[in-house]
Amino acid sequence: MSQTADAPRNVTERKHMSQSQTSVLDAAREAVRSEAAGVLAVADQLDESFIEVADLLFRCTGKVWVAGSGTSGAIARRMAHLLSVCGTPAAFMHPMDALHGTMGALAPGDVLISISRGGETTEVNDLSVRAQKREVPVVAITAEPESTLGRLADIRVILTTEGDADPGGVIAMGSTLVVAVWGDALAFVLMRRRQYGWDRVLETHPAGAVGLITELPAALDGLDAGQD
Repeated sequence: MSQTADAPRNVTERKHMSQSQTSVLDAAREAVRSEAAGVLAVADQLDESFIEVADLLFRCTGKVWVAGSGTSGAIARRMAHLLSVCGTPAAFMHPMDALHGTMGALAPGDVLISISRGGETTEVNDLSVRAQKREVPVVAITAEPESTLGRLADIRVILTTEGDADPGGVIAMGSTLVVAVWGDALAFVLMRRRQYGWDRVLETHPAGAVGLITELPAALDGLDAGQD
C-alpha cells in the first residue's frame, strides 16, 4: 500500500495514542534529529587533516589498521570493513588484544588509525606509542586535541559533536556516528582516487544480496588529488 494511502490510518492511530505514547515518539524523534544534526556538522569540520590522512592512506604500501575500545571499537571495525570494501586494505585491531601480542602484525609501511573520543583510553594510547616504535605512523581521531592521544599522534583529526547528540555528554551515541561518517567520506574519496571499480567491489563481495547483482552501477568519476 502506498504511503499516501497509509496516511489517514496513521493520523487516526495518532489521535488514539495516549499522551505517554506520544511523548515516547517525540523523545525518540528528538534523539534522531540531534544525532542527524551532529552528523551533518561533520561536513564543516573536514579540513587539511582529512587531506593529510587521505594522502597517507593512498600512499600506504602495507595495511591500514583501525583500533578503538568500546563504542569506538565498534566504529573502528566498521571503518576497517568499509575501507577494505572500497579498495583500501584495512583490518580492525583490538587494542587490548594487541597488547597481548597481536601488534606483532604491525610492520613498516602500515598505518594505524586510533579512535578515542576523550583521547585517554590507556590501551589505545599504549598501542599507539608502541606502533610508532615499530615505524607505523598513527592517525588519532579524537574530540580532545590536547589529550594524550591527540598529542602523540603523527596526524591529529579533531571531530566534535554538536548539540545533545551524546546524551549528557557521556553516552557516545552521536559522536560515534560523527566518526563513522568521517570514515565513510574517507573510504569513498579513496575509492574514487584509486578508480576502484564496481567490478572489483562485487568480486570481493560475492555473498548476500550484493553478490546477486548482475548489472554494475554507473562508474564513479575519478578524483584528482594532485598537489597545487
